[in-house]
Amino acid sequence: MNNTLTKPQHQLNRVTHYARSTSSYTWFNLLTNDQMLDTVESLLPEYRERQYPPTESLSLFLTQAMSADRSCQNIVNQTAVDRMIGGLPQVSTRTGGYCRARQRLPKSMVMRLSQHVAECMEEETASQWFWQGRRVCLVDGTTVTMPDTPENQARFPQQGAQKPGLGFPICRLVGITSLSTGALLNAAMGRFNGKGSDEQSLLRTLLDTFNRGDIVLGDAFFATWFFILEMQTRGIDLLMEQHGSRRRVTDFRKGKRLGQRDHLIAIAKPKIKPRWMSQSDFDAAPESITVRELRAGGKTMVTTMLCPKVASKAELKALYKSRWNVELDLRNIKDTLGMNILSCKSPDMVEKEIWVYLLAYNLIRLMMVQSALLADVKPRRLSFKHSLQLWLIASSRMRDCTPEQRLLLLMFIAEQQVANRPGRIEPRAIKRRPKAYPLLTVPRDQARKKVQQYGHPKKLK
Repeated sequence: MNNTLTKPQHQLNRVTHYARSTSSYTWFNLLTNDQMLDTVESLLPEYRERQYPPTESLSLFLTQAMSADRSCQNIVNQTAVDRMIGGLPQVSTRTGGYCRARQRLPKSMVMRLSQHVAECMEEETASQWFWQGRRVCLVDGTTVTMPDTPENQARFPQQGAQKPGLGFPICRLVGITSLSTGALLNAAMGRFNGKGSDEQSLLRTLLDTFNRGDIVLGDAFFATWFFILEMQTRGIDLLMEQHGSRRRVTDFRKGKRLGQRDHLIAIAKPKIKPRWMSQSDFDAAPESITVRELRAGGKTMVTTMLCPKVASKAELKALYKSRWNVELDLRNIKDTLGMNILSCKSPDMVEKEIWVYLLAYNLIRLMMVQSALLADVKPRRLSFKHSLQLWLIASSRMRDCTPEQRLLLLMFIAEQQVANRPGRIEPRAIKRRPKAYPLLTVPRDQARKKVQQYGHPKKLK
């Protein structure tokens, strides 16, 4: 008798085993999952029974963030129709109750839930997904804009070169993602300009996110002397492109030669103390640090992995190419999920809205990790947009499905795999031309008066 199973039979057997041995499918009801519910309940403030309790408010906020129409009116209308179809007591379609419920929702609760989901993914990460058994963290920064209100301008002022009334408040965001799972481990946000608003300052607030033994990948902007020292002190290695201040002075004829364009070099402490650093910490810093510089793939890189037998030049070159994934992660958060332009009109709600998007991103990533475990592939091989599309289609239809059927949806996610894309380069340009309208060069109220007096200007050719 032939006991060889076909591929579909093998997959179905794995589904059945998975359903019996884990409750991962309950991600579809994540906020009511026993494990997640305990975390949610521990973060809830004291509240009385209302039309929109905190857990339901958060669920609606997540749905709103992932909808094409992100207006409060749309999500309230959707809630009213769902309750009517489900035979529940009727609710008003006025938005006041929901908007007040969103304001009462603690930002710390949303932030901690996002971090908790990331921690769950990291705990389930298969060892073969690590690089040489070590977790790799990706670091990068980006910006988002928001409605032009006085409150938002006060907290997140527009770019200094723009005239008042013509720009939009802008927020700088620095995030840390996991190379193995794509999870957003932590993030910091602040002003786009001014003291303490640069990416390095924001990253310094996130250093406790890293664990001893981690490897940090980042671009040249982060490869400063004091950041390298901090990573070495914490037992964390880094691999980054060489900082611009050292590119011209890098000389591979100096230091201890490890190979062709690969050497160890001692870098002296900068003579000028950074503004953010205390004088006592500056004086206590060593006079020099030893790093490894190498030239590969057209880039000069710096790393604290000093031994070529543990990390060869070819291995480091291949590892640094994977830094591109953080660009894709930020693109998925901003463009695929729609966080590029926020909708809230007060700075506190803006920060909360950002964390809701980050929580939504991590929930999609959690589904992808479960799918990758089921299909025995790496999560990075799965398409984020494909996973999001399946979730949006299935989220309203999974209430009466069996665990096996829900796990089959995870198999659907694993069917679409992306190609290996190390070192991918794309032009930052668009082919489709924008509509031929002139730019707004005066505040909107003045522009309205001109239209009333002179009519609309002609379109540009």
